[in-house]
Amino acid sequence: MYFNQRILLEARRSDVPLLERLSFMGIYSNNLDEFFRVRMATISRIAETSDRAFTEQRRRAKDLYSHLSDLDANYSTEYEKTMHDLTRELADEGIHFIDETQLSESQQHFVRCWFRNKVSGFISPVWLDKIDGLWRENDDHIHLAVSLHDADGHEDYAMICIPSDKCGRFIVLPEEDGKKYVMYLDDLIRFALPMIFTGMGYEKFEAYSFKFTKDAEMEIDNDLRMGTLQKISQAVKSRKRGAALRVIYDAAMPRALLKAVITKLKLDKIDTLKPSGRYHNHKDFMSFPDMGRKDLLYPEWRPNVPSELKGRDSLLQLVAEKDRFVQVPYQSFDYVIRLLQEAAVSKNVKSIKITLYRVAKNSKIIEALICAARNGKKVTAVVELLARFDESSNISWSKKMQDAGINVIFGVEGLKVHSKIVHIGMKKRKDIAVIGTGNFHEGNAKVYTDYFLMTANRDIVKDVDSVFDFIRKPYHPVKFRQLLVSPNEMRKRFIDLVDDEIHAARHGRHAFIHIKINHITDEEMVQKLYEASQAGVEVRVCVRGNCSMVTGAKGYSDNIKADGIIDRYLEHSRLFVFHARGKNKTFLGSADWMPRNLDHRVEVITPVLDPDIKADVINTIRVGLMDNTHSFTVDGSGQNERWQGLSSEPVRAQQELYEHYSTLNSDSQK
Repeated sequence: MYFNQRILLEARRSDVPLLERLSFMGIYSNNLDEFFRVRMATISRIAETSDRAFTEQRRRAKDLYSHLSDLDANYSTEYEKTMHDLTRELADEGIHFIDETQLSESQQHFVRCWFRNKVSGFISPVWLDKIDGLWRENDDHIHLAVSLHDADGHEDYAMICIPSDKCGRFIVLPEEDGKKYVMYLDDLIRFALPMIFTGMGYEKFEAYSFKFTKDAEMEIDNDLRMGTLQKISQAVKSRKRGAALRVIYDAAMPRALLKAVITKLKLDKIDTLKPSGRYHNHKDFMSFPDMGRKDLLYPEWRPNVPSELKGRDSLLQLVAEKDRFVQVPYQSFDYVIRLLQEAAVSKNVKSIKITLYRVAKNSKIIEALICAARNGKKVTAVVELLARFDESSNISWSKKMQDAGINVIFGVEGLKVHSKIVHIGMKKRKDIAVIGTGNFHEGNAKVYTDYFLMTANRDIVKDVDSVFDFIRKPYHPVKFRQLLVSPNEMRKRFIDLVDDEIHAARHGRHAFIHIKINHITDEEMVQKLYEASQAGVEVRVCVRGNCSMVTGAKGYSDNIKADGIIDRYLEHSRLFVFHARGKNKTFLGSADWMPRNLDHRVEVITPVLDPDIKADVINTIRVGLMDNTHSFTVDGSGQNERWQGLSSEPVRAQQELYEHYSTLNSDSQK
């Protein structure tokens, strides 16, 4: 919740382009929906348990649920004020929201045609009294509760699901008098209600929006007769039947209609019922039309293309000669794609192994794997079917890969495979490995900051191959020379690295730990950093999301400072540097410091051995800690005050890094 408020605060900044601020409102709304679907749903389950063995846990869950609900209410007030301000600022720029009561005659004609041609085929009203369980409906959408009155005063209730996934949420109307107009799909449907219910004798129509959020946890059947794929497929269907736990509704909705809706949703006492404004599901602001105003968006930053991608040299050969890397989206993800595409057709490649957690809708990565299989390579894809909210997509891709002859493995029983690794087996040359901090996902690579390291280092490549052996045979002992792998010894290796810094500090030597990470919530690792702080180790952390540390507490954690950056890209890479008596031991990989990453997932962290790449990782962390324009202090208080940074001059980390790679690219062309 503290992290999500930082996104909301970014939407309030006057120096952020106006349409980008609107997008931040969408990100905030989307994050909040997912938070309720997953985290609040879990807390709700605990709070409602009747098992006496969990009395204390139930009490704590109720207190936590109450506290989080209060935070949600406070942030909602901020959100509504921000939305009001943004709407006013859009109007100042000549962009006006308009509802069904404000349309001119020409706009009414346009809206009627739009409805008939683009929307009407997707409208399926259902009488409310015929709905057995409204909570079974899709909670990705907003709904209209419609009250219909005939000439005799008789009233009926209906429900309409707003098909924004098929028609888009916003309709741009023709300009009038030099002004731009945009209309919510909700209001277009309100305007069209007489057309929807034509010939049925109704004379008056009223429609009020509401949305609900369901428990997204899946119930996975343990029936041994069912295969993994079948179990997950059924579990995804069970999610659609999850109980509703939050309802947001138009405060103007008549009490009788609201009661009818709530009855159909079967809410419990602990569930959230919140009156709000006329419009909901503001996650759609993430795809708000640009209205022809590119000046209200961030200036374009095209990914820098490494020089070797512009030549005709073999990427496999280049990686065999020297470790390579890209940091997306500052640099092009095409390096990874091209490497796999070359491997798919090269006669020197005999096998490709890859872990897939999330993939793009039209994945070039998977197309390269299919191409490799058709060319006679032995291709193995480890697909994580339990990647939350991507289960259906991963099932579909798995079937497509199996049809192409790819050996698809569905991970390890009881462990999510979250590592981002590739192994390319060569016939004559050295084998090659790719280790990433993020998914092999072209879409993510445009907005998530991630590293992808490509190496032919014999020990690292052999370890990567051993990870695939571990996934196939998780109960066989495996020893890793270079990699930190969970759930094996990653936790112990990290603790040893911290202990080395503690030992150095206690003996009067310089010691530091610098980290860039998504989340730090593991109690043992947090306590270990507190111990390091008390020993005099300098601990600097750039953390994007959840952080369970209280930093800057005198005599306890005063040597720990943490900041969180919210900017145009989502900070996602996991990077670690330990002073190690001047050796600057540097690591990157897929794992955050959370119990799930260290104990319950297959994660891979690799040492960075190439001095040039090591320097780049160290610089990325350094610049992130210097940011004083788009970062917040993360100290456990939830105050989200602006981070002062480590520089007296204004520093924007993401811009610094983009310019850094642009300079490198231009220098390479000389």
